[in-house]
Amino acid sequence: MTHDHPLIVTDTDLQRLERVVEQYGNARNAELVEQLESELARAVVTSSASIPPDVVTMNSTVVYEDGEAGETREVTLVYPKDANSDAGRISILAPVGSALLGLSVGQTVEWPLPHGRTRRLRIVAVPYQPEAAGHFHL
Repeated sequence: MTHDHPLIVTDTDLQRLERVVEQYGNARNAELVEQLESELARAVVTSSASIPPDVVTMNSTVVYEDGEAGETREVTLVYPKDANSDAGRISILAPVGSALLGLSVGQTVEWPLPHGRTRRLRIVAVPYQPEAAGHFHL
């Protein structure tokens, strides 16, 4: 996965995500956990109160555009226990989940697909972010 911009994560999310990494690290999704770990390792950590409102945090709702398919999707980025893909609740351990974390509106992320292809996603909007709404306990 290639990024050309800083990834911003709140200190609260970072602590919780480190727990996720510990919990799921040796499971069958070890590869995804490693991906998340490397994302977190290069993240810029900020406080929940000072994160910009257009940055994707945990439990944020995100609208993104799939460059290839030319379609937009709205999803909510959640912890593994809350995931429900039918309801658009995407786990942070899903490839698209860890790709979205920490991005802000207007940024694009590329991530590898099987057979050497990549997909480009562009963040169109963050209609709901817990921190911006003052929901710091989420």
